[in-house]
Amino acid sequence: MSKRDPFLDVVRVLAIVLVVFQHWLVPVLGWNGTELTTGNAYATPGWWALTWVGQVMPLVFFAGGAANLLSLRSHRGRGGSDRDWLSARVHRLAVPMLPLIGVWLLLPHLLTMLDVPSQPLDVGSAVVGQLLWFMAVYLAAILVTPWLIKAQERYGMRVFAALVGAAVLVDVLRFSGVPMAGFLNAGFVWLAVHQLGFHYANNPPSMRAAGAMAATGFGLTALLVAFGPYPLSMIGMPGAPVSNAGPPTTCLITLGVGQIGLILLARPLIRSLVARPAAARALTWVGARSMSLYLWHMSAMVAVAGVWTIGLGYSTPAPGSVLWFAVLPLWIGSCAAVLYGLLRAFGRFEAQAPGPLVLQPPALQVMLGTAVIAAGTLGIAATGFAPGSGVMPVGASVWSAVVLSGLLAVRYRLPSVSLVRNA
Repeated sequence: MSKRDPFLDVVRVLAIVLVVFQHWLVPVLGWNGTELTTGNAYATPGWWALTWVGQVMPLVFFAGGAANLLSLRSHRGRGGSDRDWLSARVHRLAVPMLPLIGVWLLLPHLLTMLDVPSQPLDVGSAVVGQLLWFMAVYLAAILVTPWLIKAQERYGMRVFAALVGAAVLVDVLRFSGVPMAGFLNAGFVWLAVHQLGFHYANNPPSMRAAGAMAATGFGLTALLVAFGPYPLSMIGMPGAPVSNAGPPTTCLITLGVGQIGLILLARPLIRSLVARPAAARALTWVGARSMSLYLWHMSAMVAVAGVWTIGLGYSTPAPGSVLWFAVLPLWIGSCAAVLYGLLRAFGRFEAQAPGPLVLQPPALQVMLGTAVIAAGTLGIAATGFAPGSGVMPVGASVWSAVVLSGLLAVRYRLPSVSLVRNA
């Protein structure tokens, strides 16, 4: 297979677009003049079924795993080092985060000065920051990709089986009175799906195998929610005692197998459609800004929600009602228009991101820098951008400094390292 697979580009872009649409579909907002109330449209009876299609993070990690293997293999084939590959990959992810972090470190304070009520501002600042969990986990996946590829070459699908087994064990601990153990599955679950991407890149399944994956994956997911401790919804629900997504459960592995099988069945159609010039141009434009699309889509929704609720006194109609469906196109269209403006302003940081420097830092420094970026990003996801008592949110500003220090370590050779090497 070549370095780039148009099918994988489509899967990645389609998955990100579905994530955006699902997030825009979720909010049920109410405004009483002083306080914003929030609900989840998927709490509507029967709507849990939509999450089996809308929860597409497994597809994102699957496509990312395949793309990472193909990219690293091509890089090695040109004589490049794993260090240079990791540095380039991290730059592509980390640089687009910088404008988002910069804007949201200052924006809550500026809006507070304009007398925007603090409670809805806290809600919006939190949801924007929460999105960065994905960037943290994906950076960690990139960091361990060379070792996981080596394990795949030696042990094949047994690596995937081991990750699934570890995820099941974590779930057993989680539901046996050790709830904090569940956060380990932020690694095991997503790395398992990421590993399936390696398998696809090495040996794309036949149509029969894809059909078997779809049937098996969705069938196992149905069994898990029917007879296990897992909820029907594949996303978190307000007030629910258990979530399949935060932290992830084994259900998202079986769901991912089903979704991957389903998308592989459509692979011939997808590849024929993307061969058309107009579709190829659209895919290239969106693909070059896919992470920016993900990073800024909640900012767009928060802006629209603020104008609609605080400015116009809007409250979301009952989900599924005639009025809700009537308003939905205007709601989605408003969010999409604002997002397009944000992409025009900030998408260039991804599409035209600077590459790594010619003089690369040592491999260990690049790896440690990547880990530091992931840790800082996870810290922002946990604390959000809610205003602090000073000019900037204290928690977010500290974690942002951690992210920046990690990026500098990835990009520049530290003086202390040079001195040690010259000693």
